[in-house]
Amino acid sequence: MTQIPEIQSLTPETLTHALTVLADIDSDLAQILAKFGPPPLWQRQAGFATLLQIILEQQVSLAAAKAVFNRLCDIVQPLIPENFLFLDDLQLRGIGFSRQKILYCRELAQAITNGQLDLTKLETMTEITIRSELKRIKGIGDWTVDIYLLMALQRPDVFPKGDLGIAIALQKLKGFTTRPTPTQIEAIAQQWRPWRAVATRLLWHYYLSTITAKPKVNQF
Repeated sequence: MTQIPEIQSLTPETLTHALTVLADIDSDLAQILAKFGPPPLWQRQAGFATLLQIILEQQVSLAAAKAVFNRLCDIVQPLIPENFLFLDDLQLRGIGFSRQKILYCRELAQAITNGQLDLTKLETMTEITIRSELKRIKGIGDWTVDIYLLMALQRPDVFPKGDLGIAIALQKLKGFTTRPTPTQIEAIAQQWRPWRAVATRLLWHYYLSTITAKPKVNQF
């Protein structure tokens, strides 16, 4: 595998370069690129609001999570931890939060307000440190961290092996008779290092373009 200097975040230029590299490595990814063109960079602003939105996306469709998030943003302006904590259970249930996600999002907001978690400082830390810090918060697991690293911090080699959209896309793309497990997916993805986050974008692009009109890019 060709070694490259450490890259802190993806850019349009490095995305283009990575797509060329991946197309040379994997003919199936090359076919996605040829048929559907390059995927979006898919960026979100780092911070509390984005991490909260990703928690809402756990195990539900993106459309359903987006509807809840939009209702929250209409009520809480600006959407910062201190303002979120003013909402009681009744208000949050009315917006569409489940009881479990009320707990998770409150845990996140409280960790930030009490100084346990500093999302700004995380931006310059290693992936291992970021993963360790975020997973201390109840309700944040590997998939949530992966999506935050991918979308908000634009890390180039993050790979959400537990993502349902990735599993479905790989099953169809590779012609598997059964859906691959996270362990199998992780093994397949080794060949895509150090651009697994770009391979993820290609697989999402394929999933959204061919498999369903109602995207459900979420975790197992």
